[in-house]
Amino acid sequence: MTQINISHAKKVFDDVTVIPDLNITINEGELFTLLGPSGCGKTTLLRMIAGFNSIEGGDFYFDADRINDKDPSKRNIGMVFQNYAIFPHLTVRENVEFGLKQRKLDKKVVRETAEKYLKLIQMEKYMDRKPERLSGGQQQRVALARALAINPAVLLMDEPLSNLDAKLRVDMRKAIREIQREVGITTVYVTHDQEEAMAISDQIAVMKDGIVQQVGSPKALYHRPANEFVASFIGRTNIVMAELKHSNEGVAELHLQNGHVVVYPKLNHLSDQTVRVSIRPEDFIRVEQEASLNTFVGKIEDSVYLGLNTEYVVALSDGHLVQVTEESSFEEDLTVGEQIALTINTDKINVYCAEGLTNLSEVK
Repeated sequence: MTQINISHAKKVFDDVTVIPDLNITINEGELFTLLGPSGCGKTTLLRMIAGFNSIEGGDFYFDADRINDKDPSKRNIGMVFQNYAIFPHLTVRENVEFGLKQRKLDKKVVRETAEKYLKLIQMEKYMDRKPERLSGGQQQRVALARALAINPAVLLMDEPLSNLDAKLRVDMRKAIREIQREVGITTVYVTHDQEEAMAISDQIAVMKDGIVQQVGSPKALYHRPANEFVASFIGRTNIVMAELKHSNEGVAELHLQNGHVVVYPKLNHLSDQTVRVSIRPEDFIRVEQEASLNTFVGKIEDSVYLGLNTEYVVALSDGHLVQVTEESSFEEDLTVGEQIALTINTDKINVYCAEGLTNLSEVK
């Protein structure tokens, strides 16, 4: 297994710097996802690792081996593309055997290795079919088997599921996760789909404008996003302006823009300041309508039933709209115009500086 170290990577296109100074370490056997919106530099970085893009600065290492100046064919990588890129004139077996034959391996080894990976991706029944007779998901499985069959040091995957329908994407991401764990290969995976990234990754790097905003496990990114961009990109959140003030007893309080107050002792050590509070839709909790500093009163503006959950848009007393998610039940949903009272699970909220760049909940 291979560790990837990227130190001070820089990429310039036509005198425009798209990756200014990027540092990442990807551990052996890890499925590491580069996640971010279109144009953030994630595919550019993947292509720099592959050798398809030039490197204007920094060092790229596979273990102790500096790969900056190596041809792609010498980097011992497997690549799975968005458009499958399997050969239409070859059978499934011949596609998987292709890279092995290029390495001038014994015919018996080529055949046995191809069959091993066809069984791993559960495509042995289709080994004599041409790609035109396969579904999109089956073609992507063949592309994955072909990439793995050459026993690469690193597997690179560029938006491999974006051409599949919703159900196939879910099925394939499960298959990729299972196969990657079984093979144990270090994998760099690119996607703009945060749900996909959360489902398959050991670690995720969230990128924006060529800069890594945060690296962490899916759970860490969701519950403790480093800044407002990560909080908004990973899942959904409500951002509410507030003033951080201290009571006479020195206890930190968040005075929200709608006039409500949330006691928040985690910030006792900070000075009074303007802050931005991130509240996930599921962290609003419906309560009996009682006057309380920690209670929001609002009116249902809209609702969407999604099976497991029902999502509401609630207008608070100051007119501010927030998203609220509840587990669905057999009882009738709340109706538009109905008034409700909400409190907040303060263990789950995140508080950012006025610019949204720093998570104050994590600052000690």
